[in-house]
Amino acid sequence: MVPRIIVVGAGVAGLSIAWSIKRRAADVDVIVLERSARAGGNIRTEHLDGYVCEWGPDGFLDNAPATLALIADLGLNSRLLPSSDQARKRYIFRNGRLCEVPTSVGGFLKSPLLSTRGKLRVMCEPFAASRENDDESVREFATRRIGSEAASVLVDPMIAGVFAGDPDALSLKACFPRLRHIEDDHGGLVRGLLATRRSRHAGDAPGAPSGRLTSFVGGMSDLIDGLAHSLGPAAVRTSLPVVGIRREETRRRVAEEFAGRRYEVMTSTGSLEGDAVILSGPAAESAAMLRNFDTPLAGQLDLIPTAPLAVVCLGYDAAALQAQRRLDGFGFLAPRQEGVRILGALWETSIYQHRAPEGKALLRVMIGGARDREAISLTDAELLQIVRTDLRRTMNVSAVPELVRVLRHPRGIPQYVKGHVARLHQVDAMLKGHPGLFLAGNSYRGVSINACIADAGSVADAALDVVRAPRSAALVDAVSA
Repeated sequence: MVPRIIVVGAGVAGLSIAWSIKRRAADVDVIVLERSARAGGNIRTEHLDGYVCEWGPDGFLDNAPATLALIADLGLNSRLLPSSDQARKRYIFRNGRLCEVPTSVGGFLKSPLLSTRGKLRVMCEPFAASRENDDESVREFATRRIGSEAASVLVDPMIAGVFAGDPDALSLKACFPRLRHIEDDHGGLVRGLLATRRSRHAGDAPGAPSGRLTSFVGGMSDLIDGLAHSLGPAAVRTSLPVVGIRREETRRRVAEEFAGRRYEVMTSTGSLEGDAVILSGPAAESAAMLRNFDTPLAGQLDLIPTAPLAVVCLGYDAAALQAQRRLDGFGFLAPRQEGVRILGALWETSIYQHRAPEGKALLRVMIGGARDREAISLTDAELLQIVRTDLRRTMNVSAVPELVRVLRHPRGIPQYVKGHVARLHQVDAMLKGHPGLFLAGNSYRGVSINACIADAGSVADAALDVVRAPRSAALVDAVSA
């Protein structure tokens, strides 16, 4: 019997895992089940009247080896579209105007983003107090290291841009483990960054760049299409919701002299059997599938919250828009205390070429998140009114958009709140009782595309270890299960 691994969820995580399995073991049958009519999850590109509208992330940082290797193996290198140089310029809305985020010490000292007192507090970072709470929130960490003003003005909008989250609730060690490691290893951020720079200069560590935001000529769906095509239509089965999972009866497996650990995946149209099952979708969806299989495990997954988000794509006449605000950067973010409801805006036609017809410009505005959960329930007209009001205040843009597309993500972005790392340890312990069952995706150890792809190889290896276990050992496990 050919070993079979079933992957539930055809987002970038599930597709990357399935691809990694096939790359490692052509003799293993891999099936990807997706409840919606298309693969990709939140990664979806719409082409509307010449505009390129992204539902989810509009790129990835090109400093991730696993992602670059995947793209090369899929033959997509020629489709890569690096962001423009001007996209490195970013803004924060502060005191009624857009202020460029400084990238040098001199720029920081001259920047109007912080008061003189706030800047002096940041410069005292090497003398900050040590951590007292093992699981600090992002705001607690930032306030302790660089002061409350910088935490509110600089860190708050960054958290909104990455997680659409609340820095008071998110866990530093879950969201930004590298910052915690830098502090632990070097006693502070400044010392740690200086040590890292010296080490790289001396050749003791890879001199990787910070990364350039990169997409594809046809949008991020190019990556999804490449993965789905490489796996084939027989492997990726859409419009097939999974309603539950159970273990097959042990006696039947022994009677049939089947040596693997068998799972039954129940779908809306029937059941499929697999030697290993990988749930790669949102934690809440995986919890629903596991409710009758392992109620305590499902309960732990239910405790991983998400932040709902709406994305409003706006197309303009470029001349009319540029007359009111020059699009010369990546876009801007807005701290909570600045009194606007939107989280920020991306200037898509400033970031990438060919994102709008000739003479047109495209903005993508985010609204909602963990601190504004009601926004997702507003009508399109209400969202558009709020967005246009806030763009007038932040960018001085009163031009009427010629294209409006409202995209909604009710589950949005997973929130790694305080206690997340401890919860993952508990989940891992529970999974030990179900050999061959795995959890993957952005609900657990990284929300980015790069994090999901980087995790794919290790998940594939673990699943293959299960299905390739010696027959005698597997049979003993089956009898004792």
